[in-house]
Amino acid sequence: MILQIYLIGINCLSLLLMGLDKLKALRNNYRISEKTLIFIALIGGTIGIILGMLIFHHKTKKNLFKVGIPIIIMIQIILCITTS
Repeated sequence: MILQIYLIGINCLSLLLMGLDKLKALRNNYRISEKTLIFIALIGGTIGIILGMLIFHHKTKKNLFKVGIPIIIMIQIILCITTS
């Protein structure tokens, strides 16, 4: 139960950060670093990052996100399968 609550929260946060970063990009404001977004994905926010890429059309041309996020998801799935 705690894990599910954590995953929902971290994915909501990652989606929010993607939307906020897109808004900042459109307004030429200070941006959220890619390292921060990748870190959020690494700690469980991959679904929110992917939704942010799809909904906000953000970071869709960046190889770090096009390739990196699917790799992170695969690693997370493998870890879930092997540890359960």
